Amino acid sequence: LPISPKSPKFIVSNSNALMKLYIKNMVCGRCERAVRSELEKLAIPVLSIQLGEVELAGNLEESQKQTLAKNLNALGFELLDDKISKTIERIKNLIIDLVHYQNEKLKTNLSTYLSEDLKQDYSALSNLFSETEGITIEQYCIAQKIERAKELLLYNELTLSEIAIQLNYSNVAHLSNQFKKVTGFTPSHFKKLKEVKRKQIDNLSS
Repeated sequence: LPISPKSPKFIVSNSNALMKLYIKNMVCGRCERAVRSELEKLAIPVLSIQLGEVELAGNLEESQKQTLAKNLNALGFELLDDKISKTIERIKNLIIDLVHYQNEKLKTNLSTYLSEDLKQDYSALSNLFSETEGITIEQYCIAQKIERAKELLLYNELTLSEIAIQLNYSNVAHLSNQFKKVTGFTPSHFKKLKEVKRKQIDNLSS
């Protein structure tokens, strides 16, 4: 699990007896299960859980809040307490979910997708993200797509053309160019290097 050096901060959005927690560093299904487990240990009823966000069926007592914050921090999560942090984390989680967990082609462009979900103008989101993270939303999205491409190459189940289609690239050349720009290797070279390394590890353990 990711480790955050910061102390956790607790943010609660309370409406009609529902409570929302916004949690930093929830980036995968394993993270969701870890958070759910901590909530269950404290007998806190969960209505829904997704990347970066948990909806509860009622209010938490202050002692529960403090215990949950401490337990989640030990696992590398951070409970967010300000609008900017929540917005940045939501952008990241939307992109991670889109790239790593949804295989359907995005029916609109990324800017519209983010703007509609967050109900904010994309230029404002873009400026906020760049100022806070030091990279653009597009650069963050590309980095996630290349990480996903690496995984798919190592699975060895899809051709490069199929990977390009799944990751919404216009063609193989576009994917290959971005892959080399980010990693320094072509996709085929990267795959060969990993295969050689795996064989070397297998030989040492045999």
